[in-house]
Amino acid sequence: MIKPVDYTNLYNICDVSKLSFSSTDELEYSEEPICQKSVIAEVDFGVSIQQEGYNIFAMGPSGIGKHSTIMRYLEDKAKNETAPKDWCYVNNFKNHQKPIAIDFPSGKAEEFKEDIAELIELFKTILPTVFESDNYRKEYESFNQKSLKSKELIYKGLEKEAVKYDVSISAASTNRITYVPILESKVLSPKEFSSLDADQKEKITKKMIEFEAIVKEGLNKIRDINNILQKELKDLERDTTKESVESLIDDIRVKYESSQKVQEYLNELEKDVIHNVYDFLDKGQDKSAPPFMKQFYKRSYERYNVNLFISHKKNSSSPVIYEDNPTHQNVVGKVEHLSQMGTLVTDFNMIKPGALHKANGGYLVLDARKLLMMPFAYEELKRVLRSKEIRMESLSQQYSLISTTSLEPEPIPLDVKVILIGERMLYNMMYNYDPDFKELFKVSVDFDDEMERDEESIELYAQMVGSVSKHNKLLPLSVKAVGRVIEQSSKEISHSLKFSTHLGRLADLLKESDHWAKKNKHKIIEKSDIDQAITTQIERKNRLQKKFYGLIDENTIMINLKGSKVGQINALSYISVGGYSFGIPSRVTARTRIGKGEIIDIERQVELGGPIHSKGVMILGAYLGSKYASDIPLSLSASLVFEQSYGMVEGDSASSTELYALLSSLSNLPIKQNIAVTGSVNQFGEIQPIGGVNEKIEGFFDICMRQNPDQFYGVIIPQSNVKHLMLKEKVLEAVKNKKFAVYGVKTIDEGISILTGIKAGDENKRGKFPKKSVNALVVKRILELSKTVKEFHKPSNSKS
Repeated sequence: MIKPVDYTNLYNICDVSKLSFSSTDELEYSEEPICQKSVIAEVDFGVSIQQEGYNIFAMGPSGIGKHSTIMRYLEDKAKNETAPKDWCYVNNFKNHQKPIAIDFPSGKAEEFKEDIAELIELFKTILPTVFESDNYRKEYESFNQKSLKSKELIYKGLEKEAVKYDVSISAASTNRITYVPILESKVLSPKEFSSLDADQKEKITKKMIEFEAIVKEGLNKIRDINNILQKELKDLERDTTKESVESLIDDIRVKYESSQKVQEYLNELEKDVIHNVYDFLDKGQDKSAPPFMKQFYKRSYERYNVNLFISHKKNSSSPVIYEDNPTHQNVVGKVEHLSQMGTLVTDFNMIKPGALHKANGGYLVLDARKLLMMPFAYEELKRVLRSKEIRMESLSQQYSLISTTSLEPEPIPLDVKVILIGERMLYNMMYNYDPDFKELFKVSVDFDDEMERDEESIELYAQMVGSVSKHNKLLPLSVKAVGRVIEQSSKEISHSLKFSTHLGRLADLLKESDHWAKKNKHKIIEKSDIDQAITTQIERKNRLQKKFYGLIDENTIMINLKGSKVGQINALSYISVGGYSFGIPSRVTARTRIGKGEIIDIERQVELGGPIHSKGVMILGAYLGSKYASDIPLSLSASLVFEQSYGMVEGDSASSTELYALLSSLSNLPIKQNIAVTGSVNQFGEIQPIGGVNEKIEGFFDICMRQNPDQFYGVIIPQSNVKHLMLKEKVLEAVKNKKFAVYGVKTIDEGISILTGIKAGDENKRGKFPKKSVNALVVKRILELSKTVKEFHKPSNSKS
């Protein structure tokens, strides 16, 4: 018979005597991730290769330190790299809707902004002074006087001509001259003119018409003189302005002579200042203007501002940016608008950078789940990575949601490594369903959440425990407390030879243990504080577990733990809700009768069984047929069911249990009800490992102890699951006191022998099983069924 698993193999105790410290205060603080050397190498490959599409997707379970590890590595790498270019946006004087982007060496854009601001302030001071200077006034008056003299000569000539034509003239303005007829040295009034005879009227009218032509000619000459004056004054104004500003701008031209774009911008700025010089001669805003109008006066010089878009300190490192809220605008930037008198207005000063701009020339880290949840953000990121330039367009423009005219800033070239962080499920989904993803994120970095539990790794894990404690400003841990944390870490992943690297759960456990240590007035976190924290964590989550246990106690859910039953067995299953898992037993029953070799899965028939469960049931038919009826018809019909199951049944971990129930029904041998079973089976009768083994065993143990703690109980599990055992202390005590046993089996034969107390029996050379063995009884029953079927179908003799 198979012996129970040895007590020492049910829980892997951490030997704290091998640890070289008494408390974690003695350990060095380290932020380095443990057991992630291969991950770091993969990240280094992804950020170092300078080819298209080699961006990174870092995947792994949430809470194992993906983000902190990536950020720490990138920040260390960036320290040895030079800062990228600065960028600024300036006004496009030719087309205000298309601002110009200018790049500068690191730290120079801010200097340029200050230089332009200082230049404009100088213009504000110098230009009014120049235009009020004596030289300018003299030249201005000289042109005016010259014009006046020319106009006086024309006027005097008109006066002489007026005498010839008997006309009196007067100048209302330089552009308007009035004249009236004279008769006998007297100016005629309209009434007097109308009283004249026809001949006199005709003579006077003829002279007036002739004189009108002379006046028109004179006025045209005056108009020409005025035009010449305006041109001369404008030339004077332009030459004076240019002479004043050119030397100041030339100083900046020399400073930024290596940038063609800066030279072009300064040329356009000079032209604009010359063209709009009166903006600088304004004495100030109108004090009588209403308050809401003052912003327009205030903004009069903003077209000369420099929008310091992206700036780095000189000799700083490459940027490492993590965008916590990756919306469309936060990723690619935005153009803001200002409401003025009910109208939305904007200019180049309102262009704001996005995460891609800030990370340009360095590294951008994004949470993949958050990115996918933001409308259009992922699609825009892909477009930018493909085009290698950051073009800012609002969603309202792209989708014609509003008709407001907005800016079209000049695109900025992109050189960035993007690192997405997310779960493996997200990576697989994006890889399989998005053809662009595999072209843009060619480097996958898989963070492992487990590591081998050997002496070296235990020392590293202890250092990590101490580092997490110090980072969160918690009490130090005693060496026994560290050992308990390591044991719990192994239990979390159900593996006695490994432990979890999940930093989130570790930090939570230490924080709660620190709380209880302080409440218990301990100076350091003791093992008892760790135990208390684990216990309270369970108590906060086990409401549903208590509900199920109560239903079993009151026999609402019927579980038999006494005696033996034919075709009935206790299967082990577990439920996982909200991060908490617990095991419960389920009664499985089997009935057999004459049939055509079919095994009816009742769960499947009523659509409560999933495909994996149905696959396990089909394997049972294959096993029965090949082992017991390879050369005869399998003339049986069997039905299997999970009693009192009202929800979906999925998984194949009960397939061995169902097979045991079938063998019991066929052999008519009762199965011990105090032993529960879990394990998957293949077509060769080999028992395969399953999940949740610790929860299943502990769940069955709890039910047993509630029923009758003085009786003996046991569980049968796959032998390959023994290495996963990390059972709680109460189970260990029961095993030690011979009140509970865990059996590890490799085959169905081993398991049925334990359950029935009768050897399964091995096949001899003639293909026969030992008499009274389980297998012999099964074969006997199958032969009986086959014979009955044959007799039933034999034609009866008829008499005439």
